[in-house]
Amino acid sequence: MTDWYRHPRIQHVARVMRGGGVVAYPTEAVWGLGCNPYDQQAVERLLALKHRPVHKGLILLAADMAQVAPFLEGIDDLQRQRLKNSWPGPVTWLVPDNGLAPPWITGHFDSLAIRVTNHPIAAALAKAFDGPIVSTSANPQGREPAKDLLSLRRYFRTELDAIAAGSLGNRSKPSEIRDLGTGQIVRPG
Repeated sequence: MTDWYRHPRIQHVARVMRGGGVVAYPTEAVWGLGCNPYDQQAVERLLALKHRPVHKGLILLAADMAQVAPFLEGIDDLQRQRLKNSWPGPVTWLVPDNGLAPPWITGHFDSLAIRVTNHPIAAALAKAFDGPIVSTSANPQGREPAKDLLSLRRYFRTELDAIAAGSLGNRSKPSEIRDLGTGQIVRPG
């Protein structure tokens, strides 16, 4: 079994993100684009690559619950248990924004989208980065998400700073999105 966290390529991609780069990596179902969520210029560049407006918000992807613990302050025990029951896994939760997430991540919402992934490469990348990373599908808005390296390169040519190569997970659709307050499914997965 590969220890992806220690893999030189994963370490390199994490360094690129810490330096303000925009990267691609495999997720549970599609290729993702990521960057440092606290670097506004990196996020704006990622959004420009996708032709996605900032008001739509972005997902934060983490290796474990400890990485997103500050964003979970203020939720009740039942809500915390909902998260624990579905993570790590392909469920993104909309949690109440407690003011710690930058506005270029939350968009015009009063919630924050968070997922603790079980994809080995995506999780290793968040672990190597030492915190949650931006996660959005690798495609220009309105186009199908990239499901292979050829599509990824066709969409973004040389505009990415690094790629954490690897295999996609076995899911056919991007992560399910649920509202933590109501448990309602916002986007089926």
